[in-house]
Amino acid sequence: MTHSTFSWKALLVTAALALPTLAFAVDPAMTKNGMLVDHDGMTLYTFAKDAGGKSMCNDKCATNWPPLMAASTDTPMGKWTVITRDDEKSQWAYNGKPLYTFVMDKKAGDMTGEGKMDGAWKMAKP
Repeated sequence: MTHSTFSWKALLVTAALALPTLAFAVDPAMTKNGMLVDHDGMTLYTFAKDAGGKSMCNDKCATNWPPLMAASTDTPMGKWTVITRDDEKSQWAYNGKPLYTFVMDKKAGDMTGEGKMDGAWKMAKP
C-alpha cells in the first residue's frame, strides 16, 4: 500500500465517522418530568393567545416571557418548527405552539408561570 492510498483510506474513515454526528441535530429542548425544558433545565410554557404558529407575546410580554429563540441556521425537525416573530427574529415552536420561559422562574425546575393570566400560560408538554 502506498502512502497516498493509506492517506485516502484514513481520510475516508475519518469522514465516515464524522458524518453521523453531523446528521443529527440537537432538539431545541428536552423532556423532564413530563414537561419541556430548555437546555438549562428551565420550564417552557405556551401562551393560549398564540394561534396559527404566530406569537402574540411581544414587547413587555416578551420581557416577562422570553421566547425560546432559534438561530437563523436552525431548521424544523419533526414536531419542532421555527416561527418568525413580529420583530423578525426566529423562535422555536413545538406542535405549532411558540415556546417561552418565565422571568420569575429563577432556577431549573421552577414552574411559577403555570396558570398565570387566568390560565393563559401553561407548561409545555410533549
